[in-house]
Amino acid sequence: MIRRTFMALAASTALALPAFAADKDIVDTAVDAGTFTTLVAAAEAAGLVDTLRGDGPLTVFAPTDEAFAALPDGTVDDLLKPENKDKLSAILTYHVIPGAVMSGDLSDGMTAATVEGSDVTIKTEGGVMVNEANVTNADIEASNGVIHVIDSVLMPSM
Repeated sequence: MIRRTFMALAASTALALPAFAADKDIVDTAVDAGTFTTLVAAAEAAGLVDTLRGDGPLTVFAPTDEAFAALPDGTVDDLLKPENKDKLSAILTYHVIPGAVMSGDLSDGMTAATVEGSDVTIKTEGGVMVNEANVTNADIEASNGVIHVIDSVLMPSM
C-alpha cells in the first residue's frame, strides 16, 4: 500500500512539474534556467525587464551565456555601459517577436518582424535557425510567451 501511494505521488509530481514552468514569466524562466545570466543582466541594464515580465505574449530568441561570451572581447562590457543603453536595447529587442510563436508555427524562409523593427529570417532545413543562430532548445513556455534558446547573439543592422 505504501509503495503504491509513493508511486502515485511520484507520478503525479512528475506530471505536474511542466505546468509550473508556464506559471513563471519570461524573466523568471530565464533566471531559473541558470544559463542566461548575461541576457538578464543586459535586460536590466537596458531597462527591459518590466517589458519582458509584461502581459505579452512574446517570443524571445534567448542567447545563452556562452553565446554572449563568443562575442569579441569587451563587447558585452561596452554594451552594458549606461551611454550604450539605446544600442543594447536595440540588440535585445531584435531578439523579441510579438506573439507566442511555437516551433511548429515556423516554416523555412519565413520572416518575422522583431520588436526592434527589423525582420529576422527563419530557416528550418537541416535544423532550425534564426538568421545565423541555431535554435538549440525550442518551445520553453512561460506565462507570458515562449523562449527559444539560440547559440549566438543576433545583431540588427545599425
